[in-house]
Amino acid sequence: MSIVTKTGDKGETSLMYGRRVSKSDARVDAYGCLDELTAALGLVRAFSKKKFLSDEILAAQRDLIVVMGELATAPNDRERYVKDGFQLTTEAMVDRITGVIVDLEKDKFLYPKDWAVPGATAVSAALDFARATCRRAERHVAKFMVEENGFNPEILRYLNRLSDLCWVLARYAERISRKR
Repeated sequence: MSIVTKTGDKGETSLMYGRRVSKSDARVDAYGCLDELTAALGLVRAFSKKKFLSDEILAAQRDLIVVMGELATAPNDRERYVKDGFQLTTEAMVDRITGVIVDLEKDKFLYPKDWAVPGATAVSAALDFARATCRRAERHVAKFMVEENGFNPEILRYLNRLSDLCWVLARYAERISRKR
């Protein structure tokens, strides 16, 4: 099957299970922002030479696939989505990220004494870019959430925590570069 389907040439796209919606739909905008975030995190992984950072970013990218899939599913199809074996965004996903942050914050020298200015290293700059992208995605998802009945609140909690993780990992990347 080719990537060229021509089904989106008139400004529509398909959700999971084939429901057609406008590409300007708030749902499409929300998961599209997450797609951008996943790509930004891919830059971090490509730049990073540290296994810990690469592993954390890959875990977040895999989580975002879960979140995007959930967002790309209309409420009427959610039961089918779960029945077909797809995951929903969970409290455990949020807790995993929170645990990573808590562990990193045990280093009392992690945070700078002044404002953090992106760009100290390529990896920290990419993480700060991913953080800003995540915050934008969070705003778009929050806007969409208002319109959606039965919206999973763990999605917003996850995105909020992920942006925190990106910030902390950026400071970690700067910290380990100073130790050399």
